[in-house]
Parts: sequence; structure tokens; C-alpha cells
Amino acid sequence: MHYIVFGAGAIGCYVGGRLAAQGHAVTLVGRCHTLGPIAAQGLRVTDLEGYDHTVPPTALYLCATLAEALELAHKAGGDCTVLLCVKSGATAAAAHDLAAQCPPGTTVISLQNGVDNVAQLQAAAPQLQVLAGMVPYNVVLRGTHVHRATSGLLHLQHHPTTLHLAPVWGASGLPLVLSHDMRAVQWGKLLLNLNNPVNALCGMPLRQQLLDRDCRYVLAALQTEALRALSKAGIRPAQVATVPAAWLPHVMRLPTWLFARLAQRMLRMDAQARSSMWDDLEAGRVTEIDALCGAVVRLAAQQGVAAPLNARMCELLSGPRQRLSGAALRQLLNL
Repeated sequence: MHYIVFGAGAIGCYVGGRLAAQGHAVTLVGRCHTLGPIAAQGLRVTDLEGYDHTVPPTALYLCATLAEALELAHKAGGDCTVLLCVKSGATAAAAHDLAAQCPPGTTVISLQNGVDNVAQLQAAAPQLQVLAGMVPYNVVLRGTHVHRATSGLLHLQHHPTTLHLAPVWGASGLPLVLSHDMRAVQWGKLLLNLNNPVNALCGMPLRQQLLDRDCRYVLAALQTEALRALSKAGIRPAQVATVPAAWLPHVMRLPTWLFARLAQRMLRMDAQARSSMWDDLEAGRVTEIDALCGAVVRLAAQQGVAAPLNARMCELLSGPRQRLSGAALRQLLNL
């Protein structure tokens, strides 16, 4: 199997790096400022549990375009699977490239945040086999070092292809859960990802931010709106965290001393871990706010209910850069 990681950012480099470390053929497709240093030094892959391995440059294929990667895979022979790891805002452009360049029947696995990517891909490229995935953990990419900073299990859509992949990925340090209802899993993850804009605006490391009760109040309010819209739509989000999805707002509103005791697993992360949305803001990139809070707003509108707080977060993350304390953000949202 030849894996093409289309969108070699933090998630793509981590998943691709773990597979390459076990000898699998992996091509990283990304920007030159990311791949250039890797071409010279290799890719160091580490995790929260102490895994530490450097994949030498000779063990990776590095390409600037999908077309180059597909040509390499074709020359190598064998099956090819595309792991789509671009940000949600780039899904439409990626879908165009996939539709135009991939042979019919090519497997594409979306490892993206949000709930709408697979539908976009299927609409643009109906001749491809598009499967849903969910990445539960925070990953940080700094130069040639990619680090998984939190724990969790990858979820992939239950399918004959993923049944074949499960033991291979598990042996590579990427244990999988195969799900028959990925929509529920993706909404369960989105409820947790509603913390991303809170973290991005507050600018604190994730663990510190989660121990700020004002920040958690904001997150709880965003989750409450989302759960209301999901209930109206008849969607029951899967349990992705240590507690059922419906309990999340209640847990977030607990006093910090009690939250810290009950959420020990959630708080088990590197002290400097931050959300990918914070990284995007720091780098001046477009964020995934439309795929997160925007998805809640759209679902709520479809069901005839309002989601004003999620709409306000879309405005805050789409306007001029702001840095707000938890208390200031809570006051701004009238909570």
C-alpha cells in the first residue's frame, strides 16, 4: 500500500510519519516551507507516551503537488490510498484536484475537522471511494518535529478497506476504532472542537485554558447551542470524551477543583499544547471557524432554532485579531 498524505501539516505528518516509521511507502504532499527542512533532516515523530523516532529523508517521498505524488505511486505499483489532511476551508479545492487526477475507485480517507467534508468530496468526485475519519488528538508540528500532545483513538468509517487497514495501522502506533455511524462520531468531536475558537481567542495553552472556569463557561454555552440543534435534527452525537456528549456542558460548568478531578484524562496533555486554530491565527492563516461554529449555525438554521453565540464566535474569528481573557470573552457574549 502506498499512502499519499494530501496536506502535510501537523496531522498529516504525524499519521504519515508513524506509517513510514514501520516501513510503509508514504508520500507527503505539502508546502515547500514544511517539506524543505524534512527533506534535509528527516521527520522526528514523538508522542505523549514517550515514542520517539526519526524517519530519515530517504524513507519518505516528498512532493509539491498531488499529480507528482500520484505519478510516484503509479511507478511504484500496488494500491494507493489518499489521506486527506487539508484544512476544511481547502476541501473544495482539494476535491477538484482529486476528481481531476485520481483514477476511478481510488480510496480517499478524510482526516479533517468538521462534518461536511465527506459530502463535499463525494459530490465533486463521485467516482472515488471517499471514507470518513476522525482524529481525536492534538498534534503540534514545529519544523521537522511532529508531536502528538494528547491521547485518543483514531476513528474510521467501517468498510472493507478500513477492516484491512486496522491491523496495519495498529502495528504502526495508530490504533483504530471502526464506526458504522461516522456522522455521530464527527458531531461528537465537533462538540469538543468548539473549544478551538475559545483557545485561539484566549491565547493560553490548552490545559491552562481548560482550567479557567470563564473559558469553560463559554465552551459550555457553545456546546449547549449545538446540542439543541442536534436534538432538533434527530442526531445523537457519539461519546468521544470520557463522558456522554449531553453531559459536556454540565461538566464544563463545574467548579475548577471538581472539574480537574473528574476530567483528569481530558487534562492529560503536554503543558504547551494549543489548538490548531491558535496556530492558524498566529500564522495569519484562515481558520476553520466556519467548519466548527459555522456548522452549528447552519444546522440550527435548518432546524428553525438560533445559535447566536456560535454566530458571534464566527464573527470574532473572522475579524481583526483579538486576544481576550476568559472573563472578557464571557462578558462580551453576555454569559
